[in-house]
Amino acid sequence: MVKFNVLLGLVAAAGVLTLAAAVNRHTVWWFAVAIVVIILLVAIYDVLQKQHSILRNYPVIGHMRFLLESVRPELQQYFIERNYDGRPYDRNVRSLIYQRSKGLHAEAAFGTEREITEPGYDYLLHSMAPVPMVQTIPTVRLGGPQCTQPYDASLFNISSMSFGALSANAVRAMNKGAALGGFLHETGEGGLTTHHLEFGAPLVWQIGSGYFGCRTTDGRFDPQRFAEKAAHPNVKAILLKLSQGAKPGLGGVLPGRKVSPAIAEARGVEPGVTVISPPAHSEFSNPIELMNFIAELRRLSGGKPVGFKLCVGTRTDVLALCKAMLRTGISPDFITIDGAEGGTGAAPPEFADHVGTPLKLGLMTMHNALVGSGLRGSIKIGAAGKIAGGSDIVKALALGADFTNAARAMMMAVGCIQAQACHTNHCPVGVATQDARRARALDVEDKGDRVFNYQRGTVESAKQVLAAMGLTSFDDLGPAVVMRRVGHSTAESFEDLFEWLDEGELIRGTTRPEWERDWQRADPESFAVPKVRSA
Repeated sequence: MVKFNVLLGLVAAAGVLTLAAAVNRHTVWWFAVAIVVIILLVAIYDVLQKQHSILRNYPVIGHMRFLLESVRPELQQYFIERNYDGRPYDRNVRSLIYQRSKGLHAEAAFGTEREITEPGYDYLLHSMAPVPMVQTIPTVRLGGPQCTQPYDASLFNISSMSFGALSANAVRAMNKGAALGGFLHETGEGGLTTHHLEFGAPLVWQIGSGYFGCRTTDGRFDPQRFAEKAAHPNVKAILLKLSQGAKPGLGGVLPGRKVSPAIAEARGVEPGVTVISPPAHSEFSNPIELMNFIAELRRLSGGKPVGFKLCVGTRTDVLALCKAMLRTGISPDFITIDGAEGGTGAAPPEFADHVGTPLKLGLMTMHNALVGSGLRGSIKIGAAGKIAGGSDIVKALALGADFTNAARAMMMAVGCIQAQACHTNHCPVGVATQDARRARALDVEDKGDRVFNYQRGTVESAKQVLAAMGLTSFDDLGPAVVMRRVGHSTAESFEDLFEWLDEGELIRGTTRPEWERDWQRADPESFAVPKVRSA
């Protein structure tokens, strides 16, 4: 009924205006007639089209629904949500990053806005005897006994983001910031590009299942091409990506229309041809083969540190990796844990919301597994997943990490406004786009300085938190200093809430039934989870 009323009203309006225009013979009247006729044509199209039911029933006015829906994220972010409500990063965190990147003091007045008595709230314990803040810049040595070119990494680095996902200017700005601060810049699996090399920052070259930049024409690993690029002096470490937080166990497809000549050159593929990143690697199919491949990468790179990144799945899988290390005598120099809350890459909501282990639980699982296997001393652990402030670094280190990485926070340092349009090529600030016009808005010199300021300020913040806890070394942190609200009137430390294994406990024989069960199930010759028979 509504659609017929609208159509009749528009026809009547067009008739009346046409008559008025004919009588008055004035341009304004004919302009009004044209507008009404256009609206009438839109209404007729809406009624006849079959794609949108709402437009068929509510021609013309139904477009308001789509208009309001299109601006809903902006209205929500800027006018409705509270400072601590926003997701994935709330307004307070985003403001901290923006202020710190500009070299300003990230401070807030009048106390916290967070519900600090709500269950699930985590906090750190300070000391009644705070100490002076350490003045040295803390570093972490990446390189176990099998590594001949170890590297001292920063506590806080740029996590993996590929050229192609990010614009050239965004990559260049991050590279400049990392060069100024001497912290690591991970390349992402899209390949080692000239943009990553421009300012001379220390790099971690990430290798994914597509082997971009070191692949054969049929998509397999090319040892010669890898060795040539890994020899570059800027490449300080190699990172093998097994899975990532936002979409663990899911591959990727880069449509041919997005494979520009620049992206094709970086990835070692044909321009204009669709490129597929398979979910699993073709060079290994079980934990033992993975360790052998790590040894091969270390040899081909001339003894540089080699690690792998994963979002933790089953504990059985993690323990199978440890058994493979023990059986082969080969171990990675570092392992980066990507939390399920990570996500610079676009992912189906089913994966982003429901698949993968959050950072803290994944971090504790890997730390415990390595400790229980007697391997922790020679392997460093990195943590990536919503690390944004100094307290985030301290919490991660207290729960088992040795260093931390950030991706989205670094994007914000170069201007990201959390528009969440990364996969559309319509990033409004030129960070996550290949649109040259949009990317041109990102000034490399200015944004590079901001990345440097943000990283330096955040590490300084972590040092301040450490001093307030009465500690002079990040090595002194442990789970006892991280508290979690488990009720409105009770809180417990992570030391008491979770199990923590002793050195070599799994090898000697643990009395913890769940760990013993998973240790027995773990198979170094298979990634498959053993089937559990019901009683």
